[in-house]
Amino acid sequence: MDLRRDALEILKETSRTFYIPISRLPVELQAAVASAYLCMRAIDEIEDNPDLDNPTKAKFLRNISLTLQAAVDGSNMDDFWLGLATHQSLLPEVSIRIREWALLAPASIAPRVWDATAAMADRMAYWAMNNWTIRTEADLDRYTFGVAGAVGLLLSDLWAWYDGTRTDRTQAIGFGRGLQAVNILRNHNEDRARGVEFFPEGWTADDLQIYARRNLSLADAYTKSLPPGPALDFCQIPLTLAHATLNVMAHGEKKLSRSAVMALISQVTGAK
Repeated sequence: MDLRRDALEILKETSRTFYIPISRLPVELQAAVASAYLCMRAIDEIEDNPDLDNPTKAKFLRNISLTLQAAVDGSNMDDFWLGLATHQSLLPEVSIRIREWALLAPASIAPRVWDATAAMADRMAYWAMNNWTIRTEADLDRYTFGVAGAVGLLLSDLWAWYDGTRTDRTQAIGFGRGLQAVNILRNHNEDRARGVEFFPEGWTADDLQIYARRNLSLADAYTKSLPPGPALDFCQIPLTLAHATLNVMAHGEKKLSRSAVMALISQVTGAK
């Protein structure tokens, strides 16, 4: 099995929602987006790992960042787990195979994927060492930019690299922030159970709904500005699901049902 097909199989196991829009992309763009998604999912699984303490998470994340910063052509990416081999058994496959996901990106755009992953890993290490302490809206903005708004910027670079599609970068940040805010709302109880509170002090779910919708309005503008093509096809799916998730949570439900997710995806893609 070649690496791209293997990556798609891992992607299907880790995120059915993102597997669908990525699997529909043209092959070269698919490889770039899959590389970025899996690299970032790899470090996200470290950030969220319940079996690792925060200093160990930070060590993993900083080592990943430094390894990617030292990368030249991918041939020297052998130090991801340097000094941390005894903890590898606690990590999922998507994290252990980060070197492969980094090498999946086409050579002409791979350094941008590595740069984005390295920067995000550094930011995650900071938040891990500070136990994800969010006191103000500015703290929330910093966190949602670091782990998601910056992904919007990377996507804009990937669209431009692939076919010259131009986008508004402020709206791109809103696209990432809006999706992340929905995730924070959806996972609020689970996060609190592990001792992490992403709501600024004094905020309720209603306040975070307002924050999410404000950023999703930027995401709407971002998506509407895209010409017909792979970027638009990709962005419509997670944006539609984010809006629908907010709507059901506003009515007291925890999340969309799997059948509702699939129905919305079919509606967006025109699948029968």
